[in-house]
Amino acid sequence: MKSFDVIKATGEKERFDLSKLKRSMSNAGADDKTVRKVVRALEPKFHDGITTKELYREAYKLLSHFSEYSAGRYKLKEAILELGPSGYPFEEFIGELLRRHGYNTQVGVITPGKCISHEIDVIADNDSHRYMIECKFHNRQNHHCAVSITLYIQARFEDVKYRWEEDAARNKEYIGWLVTNTRFTSEAIKYGECMGLKLLSWSYPEGKALKDLITEVNLHPVTCLRNLTKNEKHQLLKHDIVFCQQLLEKREILDLLRFNHNKKSLILNEAENICTVESA
Repeated sequence: MKSFDVIKATGEKERFDLSKLKRSMSNAGADDKTVRKVVRALEPKFHDGITTKELYREAYKLLSHFSEYSAGRYKLKEAILELGPSGYPFEEFIGELLRRHGYNTQVGVITPGKCISHEIDVIADNDSHRYMIECKFHNRQNHHCAVSITLYIQARFEDVKYRWEEDAARNKEYIGWLVTNTRFTSEAIKYGECMGLKLLSWSYPEGKALKDLITEVNLHPVTCLRNLTKNEKHQLLKHDIVFCQQLLEKREILDLLRFNHNKKSLILNEAENICTVESA
């Protein structure tokens, strides 16, 4: 295969790494045969200066022909970007994600601190910890969370933590947590690690990043569904249908929003395919 450069979302050039493309499809559940088919079909489109966005968009189109299951997962990062613009569904998404990982969660809670009251995006509890979680949603992949954000969240957490520690009945460790759907700068990570502020982004920490936690519990947003238009996705989000699993549990919402029978069947079949764990 010929060697060529791709243009990243940041505008930087880098040498195309075929292993990254293959790994992204494998991580989405595509088997080796499907990955090989997609790569062969993509090869004529490989050229110097192609953007990673275009490359992965073409890969998604090809995957959708071979496996709705894999295609829905492959579009996960883009689908989360579509949860905006308010960011509220992202808070709901994180609350539900942590519930499925065994936490008790509350979303959008007003909590008094030592100095002032704070609206906390998500409070998550397990047997030993209570987390104050701030969710920073971005609708552009190249928008990173800077160290200024971690400084701000840590300051808010310290104010809330003071009041939580006054309650002697709670024998728990209190930790601040910052979650974003994009990435952190290196300085933000350095500060967070130094201060004990828990950080979660699309690809951090390695092995337990946002993309990993979503895959572990099969929680995919309705924005993954290619049979929905952008407007239809927004309508579902307005009605608090954020996840494919919710759509399957509340199918009547499609009647309420006046989807015809054929469209409804396409959407539900796709959602079922995405929510089904395929065997290797």
